Amino acid sequence: MTDHTGRAGLEREELYAVAHEFDKLRTEISVPGTPRELPDLATASKHLATLTGLLKDLSDEVVFRVAEDDPGIDLGPVIYAYTSAASLAGQATENYTEAYVQLGFLRRYADAPETKELRDARHAAFLIVQERTATVRDDLTDAARGLRRSADRLDGTPPRTLAALSRSARPTNSIYRLPPQAPAPGPTQLAYTPTPRHAR
Repeated sequence: MTDHTGRAGLEREELYAVAHEFDKLRTEISVPGTPRELPDLATASKHLATLTGLLKDLSDEVVFRVAEDDPGIDLGPVIYAYTSAASLAGQATENYTEAYVQLGFLRRYADAPETKELRDARHAAFLIVQERTATVRDDLTDAARGLRRSADRLDGTPPRTLAALSRSARPTNSIYRLPPQAPAPGPTQLAYTPTPRHAR
């Protein structure tokens, strides 16, 4: 049996590291309180690229683990943590894209003659950016929190210790699989031998 001791710890550290990347982006994205606080398109483009990069990183983490062919490891809990975070990263990307479109609109008409319609449109665009960036920050917070919770719950009981535990005492959130147990030998049964007939 391959010794997988320490693998759970490595998976836990990786989950924490990815959660940190979500937290880091969240601190970079602020909710504008006034139109003057809106991010410029260059900054917003970097934020959007980072978001899509996080989504790609999550899918890469899943592909790497799905491809692993080790009968002693069950990475289901880890994979689920990444796919759940990917859902939130996708929502954050969608929300930031909506804000991005509005920033493009504001840039397009930045030097246009002032009219009531344009003033109203600019205000509506600002409100959308404000709402969407707030939602993005919530999405990033939820993704980071979910990854950390998954890491906290990941059991690190060494495989040999796990094998020694009774079935009821084994943790359900372990990534280790127990080796298949051979069926216990039953009582030896002889083939049926018919009683010989005595000659009459």
